[in-house]
Amino acid sequence: VVNLLGISITVLFTLLLVFIIVPAIFGVSFGIRKVYMKTLLKIFQWATLRIERGAKEKNHPLYKPYVNGIIAKEPTSLEEEIKEIRRSGSGKALDTPEFELSDIFYFCRKGIETIMDDEVTKRFSAEELESWNLLSRTNYNFQYISLRLTVLWGLGVLIRYCFLLPLRIALAFTGISLLVTGTTVVGYLPNGRCKDFLSKHVHLMCYRICVRALTAIITYHDRENRPRNGGICVANHTSPIDVIILASDGYYAMVGQIHGGLMGVIQRAMVKACPHVWFERSEVKDRHLVARRLTEHVQDKSKLPILIFPEGTCINNTSVMMFKKGSFEIGATVYPVAIKYDPQFGDAFWNSSKYGMVTYLLRMMTSWAIVCSVWYLPPMTKQPEEDAVQFANRVKSAIARQGGLVDLLWDGGLKREKVKDAFKEEQQKLYSKMIV
Repeated sequence: VVNLLGISITVLFTLLLVFIIVPAIFGVSFGIRKVYMKTLLKIFQWATLRIERGAKEKNHPLYKPYVNGIIAKEPTSLEEEIKEIRRSGSGKALDTPEFELSDIFYFCRKGIETIMDDEVTKRFSAEELESWNLLSRTNYNFQYISLRLTVLWGLGVLIRYCFLLPLRIALAFTGISLLVTGTTVVGYLPNGRCKDFLSKHVHLMCYRICVRALTAIITYHDRENRPRNGGICVANHTSPIDVIILASDGYYAMVGQIHGGLMGVIQRAMVKACPHVWFERSEVKDRHLVARRLTEHVQDKSKLPILIFPEGTCINNTSVMMFKKGSFEIGATVYPVAIKYDPQFGDAFWNSSKYGMVTYLLRMMTSWAIVCSVWYLPPMTKQPEEDAVQFANRVKSAIARQGGLVDLLWDGGLKREKVKDAFKEEQQKLYSKMIV
């Protein structure tokens, strides 16, 4: 038994080294993941057809989730709608600035519409698929159809938990260990071209190993637009693995808060080899301090581009929400990046209010794969007539348009906070102008 176990470990390590670690070092791929993805697509197509046929045979209604996202509404003003309510209710137009009891119906209807079509809350729940991908957590309305389909699902569970999960954990451990060790060693070298060269390739190698730990299949578009030194790279935010997705194809300076534990060890090792921008917990709340540190970084054209996610929270990859203006006040060149995940292989969205980091990573590592597309957009600069908010909205619209995402004006902070009083006061002021 001991001999068999030793042989198995040796074979597994050899396979990891030859087919994953060495290709990751040189940035090449044997195409195994793409073959794996195409095989999964054929299995999903068969499963979908079998479910549809089984539903017809048993006269079960075929469940189709509403995926369009937003209910279409006619853009009308408060004054126009109240005028229509008064006209239809009492036959009077809005001639005299007086309060009428029928005006209450406008606010009641708006409140119900907002509850029914909540543009914010629905962006923080996992997207439900139209077709089942043999992951029990992606379609809660699945019913028993056939023995073959059930056996196929059970076989998938065994493959994902008994083969893929141990393999992915081993790869993740290898990538993180090499990142900590490699950046620590490089950090002792004197500053210069040799240190920069080694730091860049250590980071790329380790991130590529971590990408393979998720069986991530990434398609990069328009690589000629990749961020350059002295700029800021901004992207929509779906998951903590967005960092790995981008950093496996480029070399960035990270921005973030200093953590403790394993994350703190990784941060301290990384900053020795590369000028990342880490903040203490008390410093993060000081906007002026953060802006000054970022400005000092981008003014040095020899330093790496800063990677920032201006939404400040993870969105479920169906939309882009309000960008915080801080990154756009600095005056540096902005390199927008759009990231779009394919949820049929695995949902990359991190619902941090529902799942902890360990649970989330376990869900990622027990998915079939993480498939996504990355678009590098042309660099953008602030126009003379623009302020920081307008510039941020222009960049956000470009990212949403390229990634096929819904462009929303709401602040992602509403995920955990109440609506600001300013929004309520705005409606009160509009109505008061009509009756005062």
